[in-house]
Amino acid sequence: MPLGNVREISWLRRGACRTSDPDLFFPPAPSPVQEARAKAVCSGCQVLDDCRAYAVRSGETEGIWGGLTPQERRRLRFPAGWRQRSA
Repeated sequence: MPLGNVREISWLRRGACRTSDPDLFFPPAPSPVQEARAKAVCSGCQVLDDCRAYAVRSGETEGIWGGLTPQERRRLRFPAGWRQRSA
Protein backbone atom coordinates (compact mmCIF):
# COMPACT_ATOMS: atom_id res chain seq x y z
CA MET A 1 0.00 0.00 0.00
CA PRO A 2 1.42 3.42 -0.90
CA LEU A 3 2.23 5.59 2.09
CA GLY A 4 0.37 8.64 0.77
CA ASN A 5 1.62 12.09 0.00
CA VAL A 6 4.79 13.52 1.51
CA ARG A 7 2.97 16.09 3.62
CA GLU A 8 0.77 13.42 5.17
CA ILE A 9 3.74 11.27 6.23
CA SER A 10 6.35 13.91 7.07
CA TRP A 11 6.08 12.79 10.71
CA LEU A 12 7.84 9.52 9.79
CA ARG A 13 11.25 11.21 10.00
CA ARG A 14 10.64 11.91 13.70
CA GLY A 15 9.42 8.43 14.65
CA ALA A 16 11.14 6.53 17.45
CA CYS A 17 11.20 3.54 15.09
CA ARG A 18 13.35 5.26 12.46
CA THR A 19 16.53 3.68 13.83
CA SER A 20 14.98 0.29 14.66
CA ASP A 21 15.08 -2.89 12.62
CA PRO A 22 11.88 -2.99 10.51
CA ASP A 23 11.50 -6.68 11.38
CA LEU A 24 10.65 -5.58 14.92
CA PHE A 25 7.49 -3.91 13.59
CA PHE A 26 6.86 -6.22 10.62
CA PRO A 27 8.04 -9.66 11.77
CA PRO A 28 7.73 -12.75 9.57
CA ALA A 29 6.07 -14.57 12.50
CA PRO A 30 4.72 -12.22 15.21
CA SER A 31 5.05 -13.26 18.83
CA PRO A 32 3.87 -11.69 22.10
CA VAL A 33 7.49 -10.85 23.00
CA GLN A 34 8.14 -9.14 19.68
CA GLU A 35 4.84 -7.26 19.94
CA ALA A 36 5.73 -6.01 23.43
CA ARG A 37 9.18 -4.87 22.24
CA ALA A 38 7.71 -2.96 19.30
CA LYS A 39 5.05 -1.36 21.49
CA ALA A 40 7.75 -0.32 23.97
CA VAL A 41 9.51 1.63 21.20
CA CYS A 42 6.21 3.24 20.26
CA SER A 43 5.28 4.16 23.83
CA GLY A 44 7.80 6.99 24.05
CA CYS A 45 7.43 8.20 20.48
CA GLN A 46 6.75 11.87 19.83
CA VAL A 47 4.65 11.08 16.73
CA LEU A 48 2.65 8.17 18.18
CA ASP A 49 -0.71 9.89 17.57
CA ASP A 50 0.16 10.79 13.96
CA CYS A 51 1.37 7.25 13.27
CA ARG A 52 -1.70 5.67 14.85
CA ALA A 53 -4.10 7.99 13.02
CA TYR A 54 -2.38 7.33 9.70
CA ALA A 55 -2.50 3.54 10.15
CA VAL A 56 -6.18 3.52 11.14
CA ARG A 57 -7.19 5.96 8.40
CA SER A 58 -5.25 4.18 5.66
CA GLY A 59 -6.32 0.70 6.74
CA GLU A 60 -2.82 -0.68 7.32
CA THR A 61 -3.25 -4.44 7.67
CA GLU A 62 0.29 -5.41 8.69
CA GLY A 63 2.74 -4.52 11.44
CA ILE A 64 2.76 -2.42 14.57
CA TRP A 65 1.83 1.20 13.83
CA GLY A 66 1.31 3.77 16.56
CA GLY A 67 1.66 1.06 19.17
CA LEU A 68 -1.26 -0.93 17.79
CA THR A 69 -1.47 -4.36 16.18
CA PRO A 70 -3.55 -4.95 13.05
CA GLN A 71 -6.32 -6.43 15.23
CA GLU A 72 -6.32 -3.42 17.57
CA ARG A 73 -6.51 -1.02 14.63
CA ARG A 74 -9.33 -3.03 13.12
CA ARG A 75 -11.31 -2.72 16.36
CA LEU A 76 -10.88 1.05 16.20
CA ARG A 77 -12.10 1.14 12.61
CA PHE A 78 -14.96 -1.30 13.17
CA PRO A 79 -16.14 -1.13 16.79
CA ALA A 80 -18.29 -3.82 18.38
CA GLY A 81 -21.78 -3.76 16.98
CA TRP A 82 -20.65 -2.41 13.62
CA ARG A 83 -21.96 -4.48 10.75
CA GLN A 84 -21.01 -4.26 7.15
CA ARG A 85 -23.98 -3.68 4.90
CA SER A 86 -24.85 -6.62 2.65
CA ALA A 87 -24.47 -6.09 -1.08
